[in-house]
Amino acid sequence: MKERQRFLEHALCVQSVLSDLLLGKEHKVRLALTAFLAGGHLLIEDIPGVGKTTLAKGFAMALGLSFKRVQFTNDTLPSDITGISVYRKDTGKFAFIKGPVFTQVLLADEINRASPRTQSALLEAMEERQVTVDGVTHLLPRPFFVVATQNPMEHAGTYPLPDSQLDRFSMRISLGYPDPASEIKMLQRDRSVEKDIQSNILGPESCLSMQAASNKVHTSTKVLEYIQALIYHSRNINSFLTGLSPRAGLWLLRIAKAWAFLSGRKYLLPEDVQDVFPYVVSHRLRLKESLRGVDPDEVFEYFKGVACP
Repeated sequence: MKERQRFLEHALCVQSVLSDLLLGKEHKVRLALTAFLAGGHLLIEDIPGVGKTTLAKGFAMALGLSFKRVQFTNDTLPSDITGISVYRKDTGKFAFIKGPVFTQVLLADEINRASPRTQSALLEAMEERQVTVDGVTHLLPRPFFVVATQNPMEHAGTYPLPDSQLDRFSMRISLGYPDPASEIKMLQRDRSVEKDIQSNILGPESCLSMQAASNKVHTSTKVLEYIQALIYHSRNINSFLTGLSPRAGLWLLRIAKAWAFLSGRKYLLPEDVQDVFPYVVSHRLRLKESLRGVDPDEVFEYFKGVACP
């Protein structure tokens, strides 16, 4: 009991630090922290300059985790991410040079500017926490958290992420512009507040324990049936090209548990599922008529027929 409370206090401390870093974005910061607690990955879709990179860097600093950044461009190669085997004359053998994916928090910046081949280089890393190069499998550090940013599809020079890649991201959020009061406070700052973030607030082992604690939130049969009803409904209406996958249901459960954990509860409520539902499923659904994705604000318009327990 005391240990769980301690991990909750740590999580709330991180949330507070990041909220001070991104003024006026408390809700989005909590969603990002929820994705981490659930052991998932986060996709941030927004225009340049609204704080996507700041959030990812601040996240690693506040949690005391290693951080690396990959700036995706149209000529980025898969080996630029995973690493490469290099022949060494002195030993007569190939040596593996690790790529930037070997970190605990990876910022995949502007991921949709890279080619589909390069985008797919992250698939194994995100799903299995490992990479395979030249037939040899290399385990990634734990915890492993990918924060990917992408520009809106209408921007020039972007490649839409394939469905298989989108499904690896447990959540998608947008930060948006700050409100006027928060923007004024930001303009009044004469230095970067990133310098004020104390590193090693948690550290890797504490982060893993915190993730385990959030996953222990109790879930009743009725809430599980509600989650399944939402998933099933997506497969049986004519609005979407395809319904939600079983993986989407698993992530919805894990993220709802993490949301409940941050709320200080040991049990899951239907309201927790509803709070995170738009951010878990919107990037996994495409409308038949327009082939476009679903805006998080519109999601529940398509799920009105699902009764809440």
